Amino acid sequence: MYMRLSLLSLIAQDDGGSAGGSTIQLIILLMIPLARWCLLFRPQRKRCKEAAEMQKSLGVGDEVVLTSGIYGFITGEEGALFWVEIDDDVQVRVAKAAVQGKVNTSAAAEIPDDAVGDKGDDKPSDKAVEKRNDKKSDPS
Repeated sequence: MYMRLSLLSLIAQDDGGSAGGSTIQLIILLMIPLARWCLLFRPQRKRCKEAAEMQKSLGVGDEVVLTSGIYGFITGEEGALFWVEIDDDVQVRVAKAAVQGKVNTSAAAEIPDDAVGDKGDDKPSDKAVEKRNDKKSDPS
């Protein structure tokens, strides 16, 4: 019991020179949320804004890489979805958010011919684009 009273009395004591220390503590406590905002939230918002702008700029015929690492060409767009051709006559439906980025075509030009598949064609087939457009116009 005596120990509690002595701790309470130590806490309750007010030194006249501690006002400067409490001001510094207050400033440090106010700087923590500011630092958190600058280091965590602001960069994340910037990345989200850049991703949204990139997804808005995509269109049919663009070569993209998905978050899963799959490369393909956009052959159609339906609201929040893209149709991506990943091989001849192989199309997958993916969410726009699954598109990680646009492929740099100038860097792809530097790839040696033997590293490219046997066909070496880097464009979506016209048949795939026509098929996608036919499905869009078909009401059933």
